[in-house]
Amino acid sequence: MTHVNRFVLAAVVLALALAVAGTVLLIATPGAIAATAPGPGLPAEAWSLGLLATSLSTALAAVGAGYAVGKVGAAAIGALAEKPDLFGRLLIFVGLAEGIAIYGLIVSILILNKLV
Repeated sequence: MTHVNRFVLAAVVLALALAVAGTVLLIATPGAIAATAPGPGLPAEAWSLGLLATSLSTALAAVGAGYAVGKVGAAAIGALAEKPDLFGRLLIFVGLAEGIAIYGLIVSILILNKLV
């Protein structure tokens, strides 16, 4: 396994561990979450599951974006070492990979708007 692949794997594992820890904390405290539920007539279980969906959509999109940026970034650096004039084109590919996390954040905002 090369040095870059180890770094990408470590970043993905760290992001996944943080996502799991946040989800476990969210599930472990339904009483505290239910006390802050702003939705009129919304059951506490629906509020908890909505927040779980929000956290999972953001976390999994961030993990996917991290993996994509790691792979695309490593390939872009390799190509840039051989042809420095490709910088602008390669930057677009890395930006497209980062867009995955933004899509997850937008989905989370839409879910939160339905809960309120």
